Amino acid sequence: MERLVFITGLSGSGKTLAANCFEDLGYFCVDNLPVGLIHPFRELIERGHEQIPYSALVIDAREGEFLKQFPGILRDLRKRQTPVQLLFFDCSDDVLKRRFSETRRPHPMSRSADTLEQSIRQEREALRPLRELADRIIDTSTFTAHHLRTFLKNAFDAEKESAMPRVNVVSFGFKYGVPAEVDLLFDVRFLPNPYFVEGLRELDGRNPKIQDYLNQHKATGDLLERLQSFLSFLIPHYAAEGKTYLTVALGCTGGKHRSVALAERLGQYFRSVDLPASVSHRDLGRE
Repeated sequence: MERLVFITGLSGSGKTLAANCFEDLGYFCVDNLPVGLIHPFRELIERGHEQIPYSALVIDAREGEFLKQFPGILRDLRKRQTPVQLLFFDCSDDVLKRRFSETRRPHPMSRSADTLEQSIRQEREALRPLRELADRIIDTSTFTAHHLRTFLKNAFDAEKESAMPRVNVVSFGFKYGVPAEVDLLFDVRFLPNPYFVEGLRELDGRNPKIQDYLNQHKATGDLLERLQSFLSFLIPHYAAEGKTYLTVALGCTGGKHRSVALAERLGQYFRSVDLPASVSHRDLGRE
């Protein structure tokens, strides 16, 4: 199936990295294509879709006044039932300021603003209509480059098309904040905590000793059984609605023991029933 992805969002939020990742996944990518050329580009792709079935275009504030035309173009594409997705990359102001300070690059809005803070505010306002139309808002405030690449690969790998959504199971620690990109979140802090058991504190949930300890408690098996049943019910319905990716997050206190063990078990379950899935542990290695 053909696919057209629009990448937009704030300067410094990771759009360039995202475009590079899409290119690595087999997409034909164009950065800063004038919005007036979107329809001609799409027509070219349709005629040669066997050679270029997947494409990604970066559209952002560099378009200037022409950016105002994009919402109408996007609505027209959707009206024609073109398989198109709009991804909006967002980020907190503090992180954006730090990233610009590290790169020392001028902000695209700096010609009409006196400070970086003003530039960010102006860009947010200019992009507000696109954010409201986005199929997915990806907040990269807590993403490393590795996390962003992993997220995009799991969601958009052109070589792994499936009728079912790709599931990304993420473990995390509530003490470090909730992951930004989550569709379903489960709090597993009610399970016994191996942190307080002598000999288990320094291990993590991938270790058989941690898993054996948790399996001794009936609540662990009951939770896994209910999660598997619940997700098995939901995923086909998500697929019927055209959802291509699903992020399931499991959180415990520090993101080292309980959430990691259960994320591993869920990943094993998904693979056992031939559902495309990946498992990542956001907070392993943190103090």
